[in-house]
Amino acid sequence: MKIQPMRLYRFFSLALAVIFAAVGLFFLFRPEGVLDFFNRFSPQLGLAPAPVHSGSFFPILAVAYMYLVTLLAWLMYRKPGHPILPLLLAQGKFASSILSLVFFFGRAPYLVCLANAVADGFIGALVMWLYLLQKKHAGSWPT
Repeated sequence: MKIQPMRLYRFFSLALAVIFAAVGLFFLFRPEGVLDFFNRFSPQLGLAPAPVHSGSFFPILAVAYMYLVTLLAWLMYRKPGHPILPLLLAQGKFASSILSLVFFFGRAPYLVCLANAVADGFIGALVMWLYLLQKKHAGSWPT
């Protein structure tokens, strides 16, 4: 059985929306938990643990970003014919990945930065693949 391209596009879009929403909720309710998780593995890799500050301003930005990427992925699922949606999502993920690498090598060599660079780089590449899949089948998908 061959999987239809639009089904594949919508499946990945919905899966990303669910994952992004879950991560956003985790950032909202347990922001220190994210750093604690990565800090457990940092010494074994020769990396310093990232500082954990409770009540920091940055979880607000992280939750807002996760809301935005969740919305973009959800809209990709609901309106698979709109080409701008995967391009915006991919740009957000690539920006996050590149900035994480800049911070990792430039000033904050923390495992969480490296892990985010890899994860968001992979997600950005996946979304660009979805964009190319969509472009290949342009005109045959509902907008």
